[in-house]
Amino acid sequence: MLIALDYDGTYTEDTELWDNFIVNAIKNGHEVKILTMRYPHEPINIEGIEVIYTSRKAKYGYIPANIYIDNEPGRLFTDSF
Repeated sequence: MLIALDYDGTYTEDTELWDNFIVNAIKNGHEVKILTMRYPHEPINIEGIEVIYTSRKAKYGYIPANIYIDNEPGRLFTDSF
C-alpha cells in the first residue's frame, strides 16, 4: 500500500508519532511518501522518505496513493494561493 503523508500541519504536529508510523508501515511492507504543497526550494529532509513537491498545486494525482493522510483534506483537490 502506498501512503501519502502531508508534512506541514500533519507530520510537523507530532514528529515522534509519524516517525513511528513510518517505521512500522515500512516494516509491514508499505511505502510512505511525504506529499507537500511546498515548492522544491522549500526542502524537507526526512531520511529514507521520498518527498513529492506539488508547488502549491492540488495534491491528488501526483502519486498513485492508496491512502492520503492530511490535516487539510480539501488540499488534495484545490490549489493553494
